[in-house]
Amino acid sequence: MVDPLNRRDFIAATAVAGAGLLLNACKSDSAEKNAAGKKSSLNTINIALIGFGEEGNVLLESILNIEGVKLVALCDIWDYHLNAGARYLQKTGNEVRTYENYEDLLAKEKDLQAVVIATPDFCHAPMTNTCLKAGLHVYCEKMMSNTIDGARSMVHTMRETGKLLQIGHQRRSNPRYLFTLNRLLHEAQFCGRLTAVQGQWNRAVKEDFGWPKKYAMPAGTLAKYGYKDMHQYRNWRWYKGLGGGPLSDLGSHQIDIFNWWLGTPPKSVMASGGLDYYKNHDWYDNAMVIYEYPLTDGVARAFYQVQTTTTSGGGYFETFMGDDGTIKMSEDPSLCAIYREARATAVSWDDLSQKGYVRAKTASAADAAKVDVRETAQLAEYEIPVFFNKPPHQPHLENFFNTIRGTAKLNCPGDEAFGSEYTIHKANDAVAAQTRIAITPEEVKA
Repeated sequence: MVDPLNRRDFIAATAVAGAGLLLNACKSDSAEKNAAGKKSSLNTINIALIGFGEEGNVLLESILNIEGVKLVALCDIWDYHLNAGARYLQKTGNEVRTYENYEDLLAKEKDLQAVVIATPDFCHAPMTNTCLKAGLHVYCEKMMSNTIDGARSMVHTMRETGKLLQIGHQRRSNPRYLFTLNRLLHEAQFCGRLTAVQGQWNRAVKEDFGWPKKYAMPAGTLAKYGYKDMHQYRNWRWYKGLGGGPLSDLGSHQIDIFNWWLGTPPKSVMASGGLDYYKNHDWYDNAMVIYEYPLTDGVARAFYQVQTTTTSGGGYFETFMGDDGTIKMSEDPSLCAIYREARATAVSWDDLSQKGYVRAKTASAADAAKVDVRETAQLAEYEIPVFFNKPPHQPHLENFFNTIRGTAKLNCPGDEAFGSEYTIHKANDAVAAQTRIAITPEEVKA
């Protein structure tokens, strides 16, 4: 399989209630000196994109949509990707300089303010640290690193240099997530006492990535950059020492939401997983994880599962369950919903509807059916009336660029992201140890 290099089509929805939360690009007349001593107007932020594989291509589509951001350089170790990216950008009217090595890019590009890093996980820490020390702000894709020490080093360099480090947990800038967290969970407290959380991301079986044989990288080039062969390079997520497996690749999104919305790291984790299906990978192909979160009024347990052998289970989502109501969240708006328990009295749903916080779904004939005396009464279902017409990564990138301009605050700085990243690494440890692992507040701090 070859990565698509055409512009991707994203699902757009009509902007309704909550549209004021969209993060628009802001302009500023301030200027910032770069490493060469020249001044670059922050009306236009010059950036480089390091890594143009699957994720780099997705980020590029959002970058090209953002006013006042100019991509001036592109870096990738595989000339097949690098040349294809440059050709595509030229067709869209964007001329860029290309580099194989990011250190060469930093040495030659003298008018950069920021870099976006979308390389394999094991590259993130050295690249981020070098770019921060070069005086550049960094947007780095999750995971921060394939090791805890690597992630911690990124936080330390961020603090030492005073430069911005945004980690690509893009749901933290998603208008729907922000609206629901601030208006419904915090302000309305309609879940009541939170008692349980659930999340998942399942994917169907698919073949490993291939490559055009005539464009294969020489063995010496692969070895120089840390890869055994082209198959390992193209499928690095499945190899220990390069990536963190499915809990890193997929689970990091949901587990980050657990920590963010519950406002605390967990106190323990236990997990089970295995390399049960694929025989040519290092990392397991499935995992089931249970965290225990210490909340003010008791413990809430969070269950997460990732499967790479089936799409069963209804997509990717996070569900927060309380004694009064439940929130189901996803980047896919069709999966989002909120449910009111019949016993709930603390929340006036009519009031929430009038405020535009929720929208009732039309009841069907089946909804009116009586339930067995032993069953819980039918839940009242409502919609979250917040949609936006941007690719899912764009608000997070906009937040990063607006923070550079001084008109915003990072939604996922490196030190805050570290807590989630640590929690994810500990789940991998629990799978390997097949035991419960305690997590203390002190160790979660970078």
